[in-house]
Amino acid sequence: MAEAEGSSPLLLPPPPPPPGMAEVEAPTAAETDKKQFSGSGSSVMDVDRSRFPYCVVWTPIPVLTWFFPIIGHMGICTSTGVIRDFAGPYFVSEDNMAFGKPAKYWKLDPAQVYASGPNAWDTAVHDASEEYKHRMHSLCCDNCHSHVALALNLMRYNNSTNWNMVTLCFFCLLYGKYVRESRVPSWGTAPADAPEGSPISRGAPDPALPPHGA
Repeated sequence: MAEAEGSSPLLLPPPPPPPGMAEVEAPTAAETDKKQFSGSGSSVMDVDRSRFPYCVVWTPIPVLTWFFPIIGHMGICTSTGVIRDFAGPYFVSEDNMAFGKPAKYWKLDPAQVYASGPNAWDTAVHDASEEYKHRMHSLCCDNCHSHVALALNLMRYNNSTNWNMVTLCFFCLLYGKYVRESRVPSWGTAPADAPEGSPISRGAPDPALPPHGA
């Protein structure tokens, strides 16, 4: 039978999925890592509760990160995923990260901790946090990155005591994964209240952040 005039099989809608089978969205990096954490016997990653076991976490700082995308706020998590971050002078926050929930996380391997003693990871995070409760915050010299670096040095992560804010910034950019697409600063879509002509409204690309899932 000849096809009707003007019709084209290329324009036909795709067939519906078989009964009982719905379309499935690809899992995010955080969802994949959550399954890996569960299968490895570690504490479970819980994005909604901001629990990131054995991770370094990062979140943008309003205004500052807009103009300097490489700059942000960093914290380190305990083995149960509780975030500790140097939030201000003589103050280390616990389970309440400054500037909001993490936008990125860098998953570390507890097997790479070379410090001796039981529970070396949590001990290092605790000792670094106690130390920074007695320090003045300095944006350029002694900041949230320095707090995380001290924790990694105390636990001798990757058998190194040379962690600092520069190496942390580099590795977080290289290995950090976005928590959720909705929490990534979207330079391509301007918010409704973005001033006309601003870098955000022009959709300027962000060369410092890796692609989603990197």
